[in-house]
Amino acid sequence: MATFISVPLKKSSEVDLVKPLSKFVTATYPPGEEQTEYLRAVEELNKLRKSALGRPLDKHESSLEILLRYYDQLCAIEPKFPFPELCLTFTWKDAFDKGSLFGGSVKLGDGAFAHIKDTVLSALNREPTMDISPETVGTLSQIMLSQAQEVFVLKATADKMKDAIVAKLANQAADYYGDAFKQCQYKENLPKEVLPVLAAKHCMMQATAELRQSALANQKKKFGEEIARLQHATELVKTAASRYDEYVNVKDLSDKINRALTAAKKDNDFIYHDRVPEVKDLEPIGKASLVKATAVQTPLSQKFSDLFEKMVPMAVQQSVSAANSRKADTVNRLIGSMREATNLCNGVLASLNLPAALEDLSGEAVPQSILEKSRAVVQQGGLQSIEQLIKDLPELLQRNREILDESFKMLDDEEATDNELRAKFNQRWNRTPSGDLYKPLRAEGNNFRNVLDKAVQADQVVKERYTAHCEMIALLCKPENELSAAIPSANPAKTLQGSEVVNVLRAQLAQLDEVKREREVLEGEVKSVTFDMTTKFLTALAQDGAINEEALTASELETRYGSHTQRVQQNLRRQEELLSQIQVSHQEFSALKQSNSEANNREEVLKKLASAHDSYIEISSNTKEGTKFYNDLTEILLKFQNKCSDIVFARKTERDELLNLIFLFLFQTQQQPQAKPQPPARPPPPNITPQAASTSAPISTPVPPGSTNPPPVAPPTGPSQAQGPPYPTYQGYPG
Repeated sequence: MATFISVPLKKSSEVDLVKPLSKFVTATYPPGEEQTEYLRAVEELNKLRKSALGRPLDKHESSLEILLRYYDQLCAIEPKFPFPELCLTFTWKDAFDKGSLFGGSVKLGDGAFAHIKDTVLSALNREPTMDISPETVGTLSQIMLSQAQEVFVLKATADKMKDAIVAKLANQAADYYGDAFKQCQYKENLPKEVLPVLAAKHCMMQATAELRQSALANQKKKFGEEIARLQHATELVKTAASRYDEYVNVKDLSDKINRALTAAKKDNDFIYHDRVPEVKDLEPIGKASLVKATAVQTPLSQKFSDLFEKMVPMAVQQSVSAANSRKADTVNRLIGSMREATNLCNGVLASLNLPAALEDLSGEAVPQSILEKSRAVVQQGGLQSIEQLIKDLPELLQRNREILDESFKMLDDEEATDNELRAKFNQRWNRTPSGDLYKPLRAEGNNFRNVLDKAVQADQVVKERYTAHCEMIALLCKPENELSAAIPSANPAKTLQGSEVVNVLRAQLAQLDEVKREREVLEGEVKSVTFDMTTKFLTALAQDGAINEEALTASELETRYGSHTQRVQQNLRRQEELLSQIQVSHQEFSALKQSNSEANNREEVLKKLASAHDSYIEISSNTKEGTKFYNDLTEILLKFQNKCSDIVFARKTERDELLNLIFLFLFQTQQQPQAKPQPPARPPPPNITPQAASTSAPISTPVPPGSTNPPPVAPPTGPSQAQGPPYPTYQGYPG
């Protein structure tokens, strides 16, 4: 009786997990022990997949253990890797259709099929193959439930349990098999032996229940009921034997029922003479179900160990990335506000010719502050250094544009090929259009174009500023004697030497220098703050099942940078107050100075020199930042280009595989034998005498004209290959 239906393993094509997963690991984790451990784990995962799917497995518990370990590992790493972005294509064939040319995909106990129906199918981004369609897996779940109930019937029989218990178990198994049979009647994709086995099992379980219930009737001295139940059981096994004998063996059960029926009839005929009731008048046999579809709980293997145990889920990785971005915004905002304040301060002092005006009371020598600015410019390379940096920027820009253009060209070429093949094969070309698939990548690339356009504008501003100040910067680079000769002389303002207004101005400038030094210290402190949100995000994910990244990060940023923010604001307010006081004092100082054209010309040149120094420092910083920006962007664009290259390569591989399947299908269709037309019907034989008939050759009987066979029907095309969800766009550099 124990003929069980098994579900064949789905077959998959070979997939190399090492390259895409390793690229993600090296791009996400810095070189070191952690990265090395994850790369080693990737190799182990690839070996585990090959063991589970790359070779035939024995029908043994050890083979099941391999599959369970692989499934557990998939469940463990699913939240840790961005699989839709890794350009991995998993191709699975229909488990029941041995001749199918088009396959589907699925992940990997009666609850397994319910798990596929309720959980896995919702993760597929296309129509599933027939073997894992909701209707099929529902039917398979019912079949497994029926067989599990039968196992309890067999165990109860082997353990010699009471007839009443076995009867109820068998009656319930019969019901389960009946339900499974009804669900299978219109499932053409299931193997042909499934339906007759289910029908036979339904009869046999019902017969077993009647046999056990007849024994119970005998114990209660209901001999007529005993015979009625045995007769019904006999009819059931006869039905199973006559219709399904090639699928199940009912001989043992049939012999047992026949022996019991013969003995019961004999005793009733000679001793009891009890009336045999109709089957429809018998009390129904009770039912006892000992099985149910249980939810799949991971890990399924008791020997499972997570190869990527230390790697945090993608939700945490993404939250950490977002938190780092918020941290960078906070740091940039604080440092940017301080640098802006420094530039404003330098600009105001340069416009007032301070502190040079206080050092130039003699009206002849070069002010000490101007000499210091001149030395600073010369030490940083002078005019030639920023000229070279400005000259390099267009070349760096062009390199980035070429990388981006080449990336788009790869997408354009593959998309054009995809459109041509779709127009050629129509509905057979049943994969996601490249145009739809590449939309996120194109959006990301367009974002890079916008970044480059803004960078061009920034380059232009730097170039214009350089043009405006290059003459005075060149003057600052000259020796002291040439610099002194280039500055107009003026009559000494000896009346200002030692005056109160000069002393006040010098004191205010000293306080302003102290404010600027405090800002430098603050900038270093802000840059040195470090913290990692990983632990907090993991805790939140474990407790709440989700991460409120914005709230958690905002709280941490306030804790870490709250005091720094207050100190920066106080520093800026102090500078604003000092600049206001300095401007008032400078007005008094200017009123006391002797007003003549020489003095005005000299002060104007000194202002330009001071402004040229500040502009040189700013231009040098801008060009260095621009160079770093383009170099960093080159690395990012190369990653984008690799991403485009990977998905185009995956699409080409998928395209070639689909083309091979289509051509194979067309070839097989053409090779099918064409139906030959039947010859026309022969005329009826002539009437001849028996003697003539005996001497003549036999005459063929008329052949009815046959109809030609119908043309072969192409098998239905399967769903398209699995495609990943949209790629996330790259945020780019601020500014």
